[in-house]
Amino acid sequence: MAFDPRALSALDFPRVRDALAERCATSLGTERARVLIPSDDAGRIARELDEVEDALFGVSLSLGGIQDIRDLHARAQEGRVLSGQELLNAAYSLDGAMTVKRAIGANSRGPLREVALGLGDHTELVRRVLGALDREGGVRDDASAHLRDLRKRIEPLRSRIRDRLANTLEQWSDVLQEHLVTIRRDRYVLPVQASRVGQVQGIIVDASATGQTYFVEPAAVTQLNNELTRLILDEEAEVRRILTELSGLLAQDADVPMTLSTIGELDLIASKARLARDWHLNRPEPSPAGAYDLREARHPLIERPVPNDIRLGDTQLLLITGPNMGGKTATLKTLGLAVLMHQCGLYVSAASAKLPVVQDVLVDIGDEQSIEASLSTFASHLKHLRYVLRHASPDTLVLVDELGSGTDPNEGAALSQAIIETLLSQDARGIVTSHLSPLKLFALETPGLKNASMGFDLETLTPTYVLQVGQPGRSYALAIAQRMGLPDGVLGRAEALLGPDAGIMERMLEGLERERADLAAQLETTAQARQSAEAELGRVRQERETLEGRRGEMLAEAAQKAESLYADAIERVRTLRARAQEDGARPRVMQELRELRTAAQKIRPAPPVREERGDPIRVGSKVDVPAYNASGQVLELRGDDLVVQLGVMKVGVKRRDVRVQPEVKVPVARGSFVGRTATTFQPELQLRGLGVEEAVEELRTAILEAAALKEKQLRVVHGKGQGVLRRLLREYLKNDRKVESFHDAEPNQGGHGVTIVNLRA
Repeated sequence: MAFDPRALSALDFPRVRDALAERCATSLGTERARVLIPSDDAGRIARELDEVEDALFGVSLSLGGIQDIRDLHARAQEGRVLSGQELLNAAYSLDGAMTVKRAIGANSRGPLREVALGLGDHTELVRRVLGALDREGGVRDDASAHLRDLRKRIEPLRSRIRDRLANTLEQWSDVLQEHLVTIRRDRYVLPVQASRVGQVQGIIVDASATGQTYFVEPAAVTQLNNELTRLILDEEAEVRRILTELSGLLAQDADVPMTLSTIGELDLIASKARLARDWHLNRPEPSPAGAYDLREARHPLIERPVPNDIRLGDTQLLLITGPNMGGKTATLKTLGLAVLMHQCGLYVSAASAKLPVVQDVLVDIGDEQSIEASLSTFASHLKHLRYVLRHASPDTLVLVDELGSGTDPNEGAALSQAIIETLLSQDARGIVTSHLSPLKLFALETPGLKNASMGFDLETLTPTYVLQVGQPGRSYALAIAQRMGLPDGVLGRAEALLGPDAGIMERMLEGLERERADLAAQLETTAQARQSAEAELGRVRQERETLEGRRGEMLAEAAQKAESLYADAIERVRTLRARAQEDGARPRVMQELRELRTAAQKIRPAPPVREERGDPIRVGSKVDVPAYNASGQVLELRGDDLVVQLGVMKVGVKRRDVRVQPEVKVPVARGSFVGRTATTFQPELQLRGLGVEEAVEELRTAILEAAALKEKQLRVVHGKGQGVLRRLLREYLKNDRKVESFHDAEPNQGGHGVTIVNLRA
């Protein structure tokens, strides 16, 4: 679908075209820039934006010197013979195109390589033309053997003729007008006075404009001049033959039109990149959902524009009200121009932009109105609005400036409301500007329609040009009139005519605007405080992470030291075992084993802290909650969610975010041998009530001591229960090399609750 040309004109798009054309390096690119129109093909738009990005950050395209040789190619195809200069221009242009192709191949990120496929290979044509012509377009002597031979003969013959005539100058000096040899009609002659021409034997070749001088070819050089003329004619024929041949080569090169078209396309792409750089434009992103989101959008053709955020999504239509000269129309055009530029494959004037692809931009803008065909301003508005209403849809952007103007305010407001309702029912999106107060109230009550205004400084009575969404605008007519210098008497009379009640809504809006400004200041202060708090929180968290990391290092270091000490203790046990073989050493060895065992238990590294993710959590379980750096009791279970009492506070946490505290058990005679003393050994080990890790550690130590003392058997009391401890202890016994065998005790001595361990000798 073609975009309405009136919309392009109303939105100042021709000025963007002009800016592009000024940045083109070739007439081929300029021609494309002048006729650039938006596309509604999303794939093409994305591809063109990729090409501009490649030109910005990948390839620097240098297209200067490449000329539009389409006319030369067409004339050559018609069979015409081109001049040497024309052929030279064609060769230089095609050679430049091939240079561009090589540069793109070496530097492109990809998109421009696809475009460069349209650049043909003109190597043979360029070689032949540059080999036959000099820099001025003349045919070189070595363009052909015949031409070289002719020119070798012509120059000596010219010298002979000049020398022969020079020798006769003295002879004819009294009849010559000037004492020199000259050329007329490609023949060497002497300038003879008209009154004495009969005294010279020869042929009159030409005469001066005044008739005072005749140019005479003396008979002595006639034959030589004839020979020179013949050679010159042969030379001209050979030159024409060469130019005809080169023109034919150009005519036969079928890739020339595509190459020239591609050069124009590349030049336009390079121009788009230069425009993006010069105007500080950014690449827009697609918005498939049909929403518009421009951040810090600027009108690119306004000097020092004020950036504004423009968003349309849930809000279908934005109703901007407020004073003239406040920036309403500029804001409307900013959005329209961004859409047109995006769909022409151009970057847009915004810090960031997300834009949909529309099929048309429908406008009714004051700048576009005229009174042609005897139409009034209001009738002209209606003509454009009729077109807008007929074509408005979710796939179009609607931009209406000063809706309802040019007629009675009451009727204008009613008609404007009906038009807006129709646009909303058609799911159209866009911006509408107006002065009509009833529309402000209508916007407050209508879904999909939102009030907006342009900021106005109440102190200086000047517009700020800042778009304020959600805030209806005021006209400030009297304030602006005062600023523009209208007489005080006129202003006073106007205020009197308005009466005390006429400005109630205006005063309410003024109050709202002041409150909004105060609220904005408070929000800014709050935002700054929040940023400071977040920064402080981040610093504290960083310090905590650093301390946690250091704590881990210290624990690891301590564990390593404990392991070393424990290894030393094991080595001492081996030594004591050897000493136990000595007579009388047993009591002393037992005492040292007791002391060593106590010390070993103290230095044995504790098992690493684990999150007890697999342990059952029940109501009443004691848990640690690291996120709150506190401990508490489980009150409720809700699947993966827990409710935990932390002091006076109840918190909800995930099961994975807590650690179960080990249950406090009644102290048992930990690892003690029943009835043993510092000098006696009773081989019964009580493990009932211990955890698995504690029980295994006690068993391992007891076996170590018994083996050191050459004991043959241990009685391990673990209890029956569910048999878990019995099974895990026996798993350990299977892998201890000091154990010969093990079995249950006799039924009358404990049965399954006791394991008898036989030790190796």
